[in-house]
Amino acid sequence: MYLHLGQDTLVRTSEVIGIFDMDNTTVSKNTRDFLGLAEKKGRVISVTADLPKTFVVCGRGKGESRVYLSQISSSTLRKRTGYIENISRK
Repeated sequence: MYLHLGQDTLVRTSEVIGIFDMDNTTVSKNTRDFLGLAEKKGRVISVTADLPKTFVVCGRGKGESRVYLSQISSSTLRKRTGYIENISRK
């Protein structure tokens, strides 16, 4: 199955490591450092001309990770993956 990130960009859902909201996660210095390092290594792919709302970390193996910047909200992308967590049902 594939996840549409916007602007004709698709990634395999099996390669998605995480979907993160830019406003909530970039408050942390660790996240900013991670994104900065990914940028330096040329692993950041922007799929938006606007300010990104979300970043998606994808990987296939050691050293093959990519970070996609998307204008689509993290909640919408999570729903598109088809994975729904039932945290409240126990």
